Amino acid sequence: MARGLILTSQAKSTSTTFLSSLSTCPAPLVSRRLSFRASSPFARFFCKCAREEHCPVQVTTAYKETFSKRMALAGLKPHHRVALGVSGGPDSMALCVLAADWKISGLESAGKESGFIDGLLAIIVDHGLRAESQEEAHMVRERVSEMGITCEIACCEWKDGKPEQGNLQEAAREMRYEMFHKVCIEQQFGILLLAHHADDQAELLVIRLSRNSGVLGLAGMAFTSQFFAKHAYSQGVDPTNGGIILVRPFLDFSKKDMYMICQENEQKWVEDPSNRSPLFVRNRIRMSLQKFSSSVFSSEVQSLISACRRTRAYVDKKCSNLLQEAVTVMGQGYAVIDLKTLNPSKVEDICLAKFIANVTQYISQRQRPIRGNTSKLLLRYMRTSPCKTSLTAAGCYLCPAPGSRGTKILVCCSVNCPLPSKVELFYSGSSAEEKCAIPYDLKEIMENAKTSSNLSSADASDVHFLNIASGSVLDEAKRLNIISESTYRSVLTLREEETNRFKFKPDVTPDYRPKYAIESVGTSHNQCLRPGQMGFFMNRFFISWKPCKEHVCREFTQEATSSNGGLVVEALDYKCRFCSLGHDMVAEIRHMVESDWLYLAELSKSQNVKKSDPDNAVSSTATEQALDKASSCLDYARVSAFRVLQLLKPIPVAARRSLPVLVDSQGLLLSIPSVSFKHCPCLEIEAKFQPRVPLGGGHSSFI
Repeated sequence: MARGLILTSQAKSTSTTFLSSLSTCPAPLVSRRLSFRASSPFARFFCKCAREEHCPVQVTTAYKETFSKRMALAGLKPHHRVALGVSGGPDSMALCVLAADWKISGLESAGKESGFIDGLLAIIVDHGLRAESQEEAHMVRERVSEMGITCEIACCEWKDGKPEQGNLQEAAREMRYEMFHKVCIEQQFGILLLAHHADDQAELLVIRLSRNSGVLGLAGMAFTSQFFAKHAYSQGVDPTNGGIILVRPFLDFSKKDMYMICQENEQKWVEDPSNRSPLFVRNRIRMSLQKFSSSVFSSEVQSLISACRRTRAYVDKKCSNLLQEAVTVMGQGYAVIDLKTLNPSKVEDICLAKFIANVTQYISQRQRPIRGNTSKLLLRYMRTSPCKTSLTAAGCYLCPAPGSRGTKILVCCSVNCPLPSKVELFYSGSSAEEKCAIPYDLKEIMENAKTSSNLSSADASDVHFLNIASGSVLDEAKRLNIISESTYRSVLTLREEETNRFKFKPDVTPDYRPKYAIESVGTSHNQCLRPGQMGFFMNRFFISWKPCKEHVCREFTQEATSSNGGLVVEALDYKCRFCSLGHDMVAEIRHMVESDWLYLAELSKSQNVKKSDPDNAVSSTATEQALDKASSCLDYARVSAFRVLQLLKPIPVAARRSLPVLVDSQGLLLSIPSVSFKHCPCLEIEAKFQPRVPLGGGHSSFI
């Protein structure tokens, strides 16, 4: 946990005693209340419970009803398995209270004999950044467990070293979400609830205004979104299962609501002392917002955020429709945009920019936002119809499709740009471990959420900021009376203060690998693959190498020997390394280069087919028959190379370059699995274009 207890100078020396005494204090269940030990001299540092300030029962009932409605909008029902991100603060403890009540109220039998609520898991992430974090994590687990919620602590491992102060919060957040995903997948939970609330949205609004974000960024955090981790964490976990769904049911709640929920239910929480440090941007903005804490200011800021969210929801929906109608994804890892179907002249700039950003992010699997000059460059390119030129941007190479007369655009992954090149390798799980790969009912949940979103989505007449530049959203909001002159000036003041800090922020060299760190693709980054392993290449191709049964190799070798008198392999000065090494074979993965094409051409020349003579042209059926009748691995490779050359010709050169290729330790080409080329029929290697993050970024909603 990256948090701690707020203790006074007198209390710091007795913090250990304080923690141990609190861990023995009883915590209330949702269905009952226990008296609060007000006699504890340190209680005020742990929580803000006050029995003399109980809220009326009907207030808590209103919270529960609002929470249930938000869960329904997310497509969730009490029988669904739901995980909770818990830190021990008032926000996440309030989330535990309402989530437990929602489960118990919605199910006839919510508990097991063990006393825990079915299908509810709290995940506590121990970041390990402070000596006392482990003790605090266990303390929070005790209090959450006593509420009837199963709890698991996920401990972070900083393999590249712990982050420095300047990047602490960003690094901790990235690690926290990775750990959330890891536990959810392993425990078969497809939904993770997070306790972000309206005050967090207001802070994010000011941060993004200071960074000159447009209306899409000012919409803040999504109500629901899909998170895709960068790694497959354990054996038996299917890495193609997709991401977990993040749900933020508290976006209509304020920070004060969090405290009220905890107080009404006599629930203790941990205060994070780092939340008062001005070193972190969110803390500075939070403290600055407290100067403008009037109800009018808060209400108008939330109205501004709501207006931005309606615009974001409209843009997302329109882009989703355009992606389905105008984009064709090819199995070799590139996309084709049909400009006639897209009709760019009829699409708003904000929608078209979002559209092409989605396509390039999908093909390159670079998930960093596309902003500034790159976004403008892509937008201008899409506005030029028919397309006559090529463009390299955002990790992609764009060009007119051959034979389309500029009516179609090819979007290929550019190997000349920085791309995620590391290959993640893992073994397929045994039957005992396959339980981790069982898909959960996310499809049903997403369909339910989509129905709710369509019912509440706005049309263009209700969207205010479609044609507004990024720096003019506040001005337009004031013109439309969404915010008053007073609120307008207050927000401008906050933005200018943080903009000045951001401009003059000293450079900090991170000691951890940031979220969007990338490397150049090259043969120097080759990764070894063995039979029985799977892997992601450039986060785009899913490669699997099935172990070949020994008798298959033996039968093939014996057949080749007997049919050719045992002389063919030796006479051709050729020896199949795979048949010789079998399961000890190791292959390296890299992208396709020009020399691979030349090698295939040379290999196919020995094929007894006169390509210039149409009467001797080999049909695909005849080629397959030749493959079946091949008497040696070399003959098999020759026929396979000839067939693959025919398959590769219509594939754009830029797309070919990003195809995965397997070579042996000496650089000999073994397989191009995307087009089914292999040097030996015993090689059971497959490659499927299956990017880790889907087109459009996955499920999301801003209602």
